Amino acid sequence: MPSHLHEDHSAAQPPEPGAVDSLISQTRQLRGKVDAVRRDSAMDDEDPQLRWQRALCDLAVHQLDDLGAHLGQLRDGLPPEETDGTAYATSEPPATSTVHALGRAGSAEWDLLTDAVDWSGELYRIFGRDPADGPLTLDEMPSWLFAEDQQILSEAVTGCLVDGRPIDCEFRIVRTDGSVRTVHMVGEPVLDATGGTASMWAVLRDVSELRRSQRTLRETRDSLQRQRQIAQTERRLAVELQEAVLPPWRGSLRFPQGGGPTTVDLAAHYLPSATSALIGGDWYDALPLPDGSTLLTVGDLTGHGVSATSGMAMLLGALRGMAVAGLEPGPLMGWLNQLLDTSAQPALGSALCCRYDPADRTLLWAQAGHPAPLLFRNGTGRVLDPPEGVLLGATSGARYTQVTEQLAPGDLLVLHTDGLVPRRTAFGSATDAGAAARRLLDLGPRFAEARTSQDCVRIVVEELGTPEREDDACVLVARFV
Repeated sequence: MPSHLHEDHSAAQPPEPGAVDSLISQTRQLRGKVDAVRRDSAMDDEDPQLRWQRALCDLAVHQLDDLGAHLGQLRDGLPPEETDGTAYATSEPPATSTVHALGRAGSAEWDLLTDAVDWSGELYRIFGRDPADGPLTLDEMPSWLFAEDQQILSEAVTGCLVDGRPIDCEFRIVRTDGSVRTVHMVGEPVLDATGGTASMWAVLRDVSELRRSQRTLRETRDSLQRQRQIAQTERRLAVELQEAVLPPWRGSLRFPQGGGPTTVDLAAHYLPSATSALIGGDWYDALPLPDGSTLLTVGDLTGHGVSATSGMAMLLGALRGMAVAGLEPGPLMGWLNQLLDTSAQPALGSALCCRYDPADRTLLWAQAGHPAPLLFRNGTGRVLDPPEGVLLGATSGARYTQVTEQLAPGDLLVLHTDGLVPRRTAFGSATDAGAAARRLLDLGPRFAEARTSQDCVRIVVEELGTPEREDDACVLVARFV
């Protein structure tokens, strides 16, 4: 269908200068704010999230630069006509800022009746062509394009000249210096009085930086999506592994389970991190042993995800096996340290191992860089004096001492890992290592009123189940009957 355009159509009225100046000012202000956000963003090439955010800022800056340049052209109008086409050949090239202000867009007109071609100065700069060499004809232009893009231009020009269709296409050119630019071309046929095509007018815009920014944005977005999918898969595997390893019991657990009077009433709870999408290496366990005693343990392996939960599974499995074999807490910790020290995936861990003998009501325990148990009696609690013991995996051949604590009927023992309270307060100040113990000790009167260990665990979760927790944690409560 022929175009409605005609060579003698009336020109549109230019916009008010004040309105355009206002838009230019707003664009510059917005560009400055976006650029400030880009400068303030953290530089971390290893983080796909940060790379994606920076790519978005870069793309926004490019688009605002283009918008400002186009508004500047709209305000200034067309540059003075160059009759000889050699203005830039005989004078100094414009400064970079001037070229940038021109918006990397140039215009051209090809007259089909006289074969005359008119290029703007900016179009010469886009093509990297000396104005002294003159503009390119429609027949010459395809030779500057990538071979696979030549058909795109040919079809667009044919459709414009033969069918009167507007041009809207994009192609890559190779300039004389070997550099490659991406050019977006829009154009329309200009018709004569008889409705035939007299000439073709087009605007060509260098969109190389814009396309590069868009490509970077796509790549960083794809990288971020892949990382999220990997993180979701890893979290699912870590959760499944954790659920398979930690004790399956929920609510209260009483020992012995095979009959006879209850000696220990137990309850435990896992509190996930509020800030991490991955599962950590915290554990808790309670296990009746062949000699009638009871194993109580909590611990924490550094890291998050599958590596931490698989390491936790290895340690907890070894701990259970050695406890069943009759090893006391001190020597048991030494073997766990050797196991972690010689592991294919080196890591650090803290652990607490207690062995309760109901026959004489004694608690034999050892620790490896872990918070000591809290003992509550008649509503008053205290932190047990810890024996010597360094973190698991910290040094080869470490020795761990063990101590015995005499218990009484009704005593309550609380074991926990070190992520139970936030490392920082609501005002941003760091909390000390004893904050969890003090918070738990304050709950002594409420523990005294609780009927079961499960009630005590609920109290702990109510008081310390804060959304500000930076790490996951475990708590185990044992009431001795």
